[in-house]
Amino acid sequence: MSAASCLQSEDQFLCSICLDVFTDPITTPCGHNFCKTCINKHWDTDVPYQCPNCKEVFNIKPELTVNTFISEMAAQFRQSTEKDGSSSSEQQLPGPKEVSREPNDVPREPKEGPGRKTWMFFLLCLLCVFIAWMVADQEKHLVGPQKEEYEAKKAELWKTGGEILQMIQKRRLKIQEIKHSVELSDEDADREIAEGVQVFSALKESVERSQAELIETIQEKQKRTKEPAEGFITELEQEISELQKRSTEVEQVLQSEDHLHLLQRFTSLNAAPPTKDWTQVTVRPPSYEGTVVRAVNQLEEMLSEQMKKLVPESELKKVQQSEVDVTLNPDTADPTLILSDDGKQVNHGDVRNNLPDNLERFDSGAIVLAKQSFSSGRFYFEVQVKGKTAWDLGVARESVNRKGQITLSPQNGYWVIWLRNGNEYKALADPAVLLSLKSPPQKVGVFVDYDEGLVSFYDVDAESLIFSFTGCSLTGKLLPYFSPEPNNGGKNSAPLIISPVGH
Repeated sequence: MSAASCLQSEDQFLCSICLDVFTDPITTPCGHNFCKTCINKHWDTDVPYQCPNCKEVFNIKPELTVNTFISEMAAQFRQSTEKDGSSSSEQQLPGPKEVSREPNDVPREPKEGPGRKTWMFFLLCLLCVFIAWMVADQEKHLVGPQKEEYEAKKAELWKTGGEILQMIQKRRLKIQEIKHSVELSDEDADREIAEGVQVFSALKESVERSQAELIETIQEKQKRTKEPAEGFITELEQEISELQKRSTEVEQVLQSEDHLHLLQRFTSLNAAPPTKDWTQVTVRPPSYEGTVVRAVNQLEEMLSEQMKKLVPESELKKVQQSEVDVTLNPDTADPTLILSDDGKQVNHGDVRNNLPDNLERFDSGAIVLAKQSFSSGRFYFEVQVKGKTAWDLGVARESVNRKGQITLSPQNGYWVIWLRNGNEYKALADPAVLLSLKSPPQKVGVFVDYDEGLVSFYDVDAESLIFSFTGCSLTGKLLPYFSPEPNNGGKNSAPLIISPVGH
């Protein structure tokens, strides 16, 4: 290896996409170098996030930063190629045999100015030459088993270096994955806080409204008692005033010595006074006993209804935002099944059709999978089960066994619930879980959060959760799973229908 080749080898400084000297060179996680603009344009118009050299695919777009070292090297190369040919030939670096020159023969380091970078680059190339010379010189002395061992160790180190680069890449991707998870967590937290504030604000308004209604009820009772009582008091006060007046007149007559005056007033004063018989008049205070208790009970019922209504509705609406378009794959359908032309309905046909026994097809169990597969994120779909006495719904790994007798369980790659005999619901977990439902669902929603390992089933009309598989080991591709089960003499002839959300 010569110093000139170290300084001016085109392979080291040319982008493999534009075939020109690097501009803003970046290094991908797999260790290859490209112009920043070239690789971004390649990923925008070609295969997303795939290295053009080694074809390695990255799930998340790597963070690209300019490699300053390669950038400076490319700049030096560009400057050197622009110089006059004759002067460049005079400035070639020494070959391997000249490395052993005395230190006094090495050009002195410039203290400042553009020459300092050139000098540093010169030393770097000189070091490369020296190392190459040492390796080449050592290889000359390796013979027989020693050389074979050297080549083997060298190949092993190359492999180790590649593995280290892969480890670096995986950790960089893991950092991006964690950051993405934190972003999703922040979004979920903000959404939950907003929904929580909305729910509690509604509950607070309900409590305040119930309190106002309670106070109004008590005050109305009090008013119905107080108004007649005040009327009675006014009337009694008027009678007291009249009686006091009569009493004064009687007293005056009795104290008078005028006998004739007494005889003249006797008749009017001795007559019964113009008063009312109050013996039967009573004012009974209203009973407030139980008023507060009844109000609290009503509030409790209302809050309970609000909780049943608001919380499940909010949860269901949230998962419904992950709706995907699902269609049945006829290549996977058991030969006894009949699929609609649009791939949205399936029912059992009693007759076994003569279909190709391809690897994708189930050959027993009346099973069919969807065309669409999912290996990340969230997805949701709804299936009408109205009129059926038996059915299976859920998701399955793409790699599941499709031939012969099949055992439905998460261990075997199936996350499924089923109905049997019209009212027996079961989640096929390990072990299976018997489900107690208040009413038979007419439409079932299936929700999967792949990254969280969650598979949930909802009664769409009741807006309630039926069952959730949690902590699932979801690997590879998942496909929606359907089984209408046999017709059972016409009792279970209704089809399973994939329905869009809200219809």
